[in-house]
Amino acid sequence: MQPRIIAADGTRMGSGHAAGPGADPPRVVVKHPASHHSPTAHTVIHARRTVDDACRRWIAENLMVGVAPESVLEAMKSAGFAPHEAIQEINAALQSPYFLAAERLNNRLRKRDWVLAIYRKLTRLHPQSGEIPRRHKPSRDEFLSEYYSANRPVIITGMMEDWPALRRWDLDYFTGRFGDREVEVQMGRDASPQYEIEADRFVTRIRFGDFLHRVRSAGETNDFYLTAHNDSHNRRALSELWEDIVQVPEYLRADQPGGFFWMGPPGTITPFHHDLTNNFMAQVMGRKRLKIAPSWDLSLMNNFHHCFSLVDGRDVPAAPHPAFEQPQILECILHPGEILFLPVGCIHFVQGLDITVTVSFTNFLFDNDFHSFYSNFGPV
Repeated sequence: MQPRIIAADGTRMGSGHAAGPGADPPRVVVKHPASHHSPTAHTVIHARRTVDDACRRWIAENLMVGVAPESVLEAMKSAGFAPHEAIQEINAALQSPYFLAAERLNNRLRKRDWVLAIYRKLTRLHPQSGEIPRRHKPSRDEFLSEYYSANRPVIITGMMEDWPALRRWDLDYFTGRFGDREVEVQMGRDASPQYEIEADRFVTRIRFGDFLHRVRSAGETNDFYLTAHNDSHNRRALSELWEDIVQVPEYLRADQPGGFFWMGPPGTITPFHHDLTNNFMAQVMGRKRLKIAPSWDLSLMNNFHHCFSLVDGRDVPAAPHPAFEQPQILECILHPGEILFLPVGCIHFVQGLDITVTVSFTNFLFDNDFHSFYSNFGPV
C-alpha cells in the first residue's frame, strides 16, 4: 500500500511504481502528510513545463510533507525547469506567510495523528484485537459496552431467527411477487474504476424481473448492483419487503424503522471506504467477504477522496497482527442469518461471494449522529 502521490499537475496518483525505461520521469521521495510512519512513495513531476500555479502547489505540498528543498530542486532541474526559476519558486514557497500558516496547520494534523497512533498501539494490546468475534445474542448492555462504544466490529448470531425473509426470500419469490415493479440499480459500473464516487452516473431504472434475470444468469460480475444509493426509489417500489424483516429491538429503534436493501450477483465489490455512521449488515441470502481496518488506521489506508481509499481490497491480505506502521486488516465471511456490526469510521471492503441480499441498518437505540459534523466530501 502506498501513501498518496502528488504530481506536478496537482493530481493524486494511486501508485508509485516506475514507468518503463525511457518513459520514467524524475521522482522525489515524499512522506505521507498525515503520518510520520507511512512508507515512502515517489512523486512524479512532468518535464518541459513552465512553473504555473499547479506546479507551485506541487512544490508547496512536497515541502509540507518533509521533502528536502534540495530534492525538490533536483527533480525540477531533471524535469527541464530552469534552475534559477526553480530556486526562486522554492524559496518563495518557503518564505510565504501562507506556507508558514499551512505548516502550522500541518503540525496540528501530525499531533492528531499521534493521538490516533496512541489508540492504535493501545487497542492492539487487547487479546481479541486481531479477530472479529462472533457473539450469540449479546444483550443490549453488552453490545453497547463491548462493541458500539468501543468502536469494535462484531458478528451477532441468533438475532434474525424470527425474520420471515430468511424463509421466503429467493429469486423465484422476488420474481413472482415483484417482477413487474420498476427498481433503481447501479448499471454499467465496469465503465469506471471510480464507480462509487461517480455513483449517480450509473443510476438506471429497470424492471425488477429483468434485473433478477441478470442476477441469475450473469455469473461473477461487478457491473451491476442494487445498493443503498438506490434506496429512495426502491423503498417505495418494494415496500412490502419490509414486512419480512424485523427491526432487532434489542439494538434498533422500533419508532424509527430503517433498513437499506442491497442485492447483486457474485462478484460485487464495494471498495475500501468508511461510513459516516455505525451500521448493521444483516445477511439474508448468500455470503459476503469483508476486510476491515479500524478507524484509527485511517491515515495508513490512503484515503484520497471523501470516504474512499486507494487501497485495492482484492490485493491486500488479512493482517491481524501487523507491524505498528502498517494497517491492521481483519477479515471475515458473513453468512445468512448473521449480523455484522460495522463501527463508524472503520475502513471496510465488501465482496459478494454468491448471489447476495443484505439489509443494512443505522437506526440504533444509541446516539449515531456522526455525519452532522463531517465536512470532507472532496479530495483529501
